[in-house]
Amino acid sequence: MKRFYYLVLFLFLFSFACNNSTQNNINTNIDNVNRELIHYNQEKYLKNIKQLTYEGDNAEAYWSFDDSKLVFQVKNSNWGANCDQIFITDTNNYSMRNEIPDLISTGFGRTTCSYFLPGDTTVLYASTHLSDSLCPPEPKRRDDGKYVWPIYSSFDIFISDLKGNIVQQLTNEDGYDAEATVSPIGDKIVFTSMRSGDLELYTCDLNGNNVFQVTNELGYDGGAFFSNDGKKIIFRASRPKTVEQRTEYKQLLSEGLVKPTEMELYICNVDGTGLQQLTFLGGANWAPFFHPSDEKVIFSSNHNSKKGFPFNLFMIDINGENLEQITYDTVFDAFPVFSNDGKKLVFSSNRNNGGTRYTNLFIADWVEDLN
Repeated sequence: MKRFYYLVLFLFLFSFACNNSTQNNINTNIDNVNRELIHYNQEKYLKNIKQLTYEGDNAEAYWSFDDSKLVFQVKNSNWGANCDQIFITDTNNYSMRNEIPDLISTGFGRTTCSYFLPGDTTVLYASTHLSDSLCPPEPKRRDDGKYVWPIYSSFDIFISDLKGNIVQQLTNEDGYDAEATVSPIGDKIVFTSMRSGDLELYTCDLNGNNVFQVTNELGYDGGAFFSNDGKKIIFRASRPKTVEQRTEYKQLLSEGLVKPTEMELYICNVDGTGLQQLTFLGGANWAPFFHPSDEKVIFSSNHNSKKGFPFNLFMIDINGENLEQITYDTVFDAFPVFSNDGKKLVFSSNRNNGGTRYTNLFIADWVEDLN
């Protein structure tokens, strides 16, 4: 689940780079920031917001089945992660400003999209480490100015214990396999793969068996999550329609790239039937996650932004009605994930970062009458 804060930063045109002396000044600035900046007055569904991380790029935090732990990806050279690596922490660990949590990925290559498996003794994540121990290169800035994401063909999905020992390689097809999440009822995994020649969704059993192709339309299908009852899947997708759009999509894909600036949300049954487009908002709509009731989804969007940012969290009914804004940050809010008991929300945000590039994790009580 590629990280849209890179897009925000590209659009925002931050120009400084952090060195050791700058780092110290940045930390000082953060200490002096008004703590009220972690919670905007309009955010009525959020209460008792607490900041978990304070530097680097922290995103895609996912709960253990018992809600006691979070597994998340980090890019932070001070933690030894020069590109995304997977870390694990207790949900009530508020000491990550001064202490580095446990690394659970190998520390080699680049990783993404970690998720707990039932029993909370193993997690899955995607990694490029079998291809190269170094971080894969970022795409160069294009002459045509297009913002693109890399689709590394070296990504495969692995299962690790909580000590960082890989216990199984889940995929070994040629090409991109990543963006895996697990059904809350603990029976299936959904992931994105290039094995058909296009970026489609697939499901499989927890051991990798019984692979089933869910989507089959031209375009990028990714970032999928199951409903709480395990019956439906929500995901982001691009759907190039015109000849020009299709040509551009295919050309970029042949270069191992996608353009993520135009995506809408789609919903379907686990077997791919009943596929429907959920949003028609324009811009980038992504990082959807089912509300505890399974009657709504929460997601990130820049559809009402004039310059491509800010991204904020929104909620919409699964029939496409009753769109409602949830957060009100001035730059970036994304990756909202409800705890399994539905009482808390974890998300990533640029709020309270002292004007730096940092994207941090926040956790809040979710306050709502679910009846």
